[in-house]
Amino acid sequence: MTSVKEFRVEREPTATATGTGRFAFTDDYSVFDWGPMPDEIPEKGRSLCTMGAFNFELLEREGVPTHYRGVGPDAVPLGETSEAPRELAIDLVQVPDLPYEDGYDYDAYHGVAGSNYLIPLEIVFRNTVPVGSSLRTRGEPRDYGLDHDSWPDDPIDLPDPVVEFSTKYEEQDRYLDRDEADRIAGAAALDELADVAREVNRVVTERAEETGFVHEDGKIECCYVDGEVRVADVVGTFDENRFAYGGQEVSKEVVRQFYKRAHPEWVEAVSEAKAEADRRGVADWRPLCTVDPNPLPAAVIDAVADMYAAGANAYTGEAWFDAPSIGAAVDAVRDL
Repeated sequence: MTSVKEFRVEREPTATATGTGRFAFTDDYSVFDWGPMPDEIPEKGRSLCTMGAFNFELLEREGVPTHYRGVGPDAVPLGETSEAPRELAIDLVQVPDLPYEDGYDYDAYHGVAGSNYLIPLEIVFRNTVPVGSSLRTRGEPRDYGLDHDSWPDDPIDLPDPVVEFSTKYEEQDRYLDRDEADRIAGAAALDELADVAREVNRVVTERAEETGFVHEDGKIECCYVDGEVRVADVVGTFDENRFAYGGQEVSKEVVRQFYKRAHPEWVEAVSEAKAEADRRGVADWRPLCTVDPNPLPAAVIDAVADMYAAGANAYTGEAWFDAPSIGAAVDAVRDL
């Protein structure tokens, strides 16, 4: 399902009933769709799991349906565990195969999806347009209600949140127009998916404001169960969303930008491999990439690990990790 979480099934879902399982968060990280990178970031998995559980419980209190059941092997609420969890207990839905032959066959996917399935879309919401945002490549500022002729060099706030849809299971993420997103969503209504995304964005944005963060953008995945859209995967973490604190990015974007500066030949090779895969009409671009990523320097790993741990402490309001203050952690990654 994803490259930095392990997926454990306890009871398989069927065409007519959900199952149960767990996500186990590892300390792996992935940038530019590469999959697991050469090293790990200590305690990153527990940081993301803690933030994810905290946000799922916020959503439940706001009446937003989710697939979350609790944390750890006993599926207890986050407040009933004494240490930062590594596992989320979840309801499982069906995830059919997505065949590829002259294109991805979504009709085959939905043909076996039954009454419960993972919607093969990512629903993206944006409050700001930070440096590095892909939105800058898909439109001009005036397309999104901004009074600018070109994108500024600094992050810029959007007048209203923007919701977009992209593919979930294709080898390269692909942004979709409304008609194609509607077809890929299957029985789930596209307007309902957008409404759920806006509500998740509101809840996470309000929590971020309470704790000194700025919530810039993020994404959710959803499942469809007996006619109801439920939030799935994990929500509001530093890998799924972009946050800032004191004008500094506090998210996986820190690592992306480091690789762009420190190892640009790998970043360029990834881009070329994806373009070549498109030209050849093949799904997997990784065998076409001629450069492997370098490991991160030890000082960068330490600073990024502190960013994840201090950020989780600050966002949840609990000292789950022995970490510096969020201000000190942000200062440490500011000049990487």
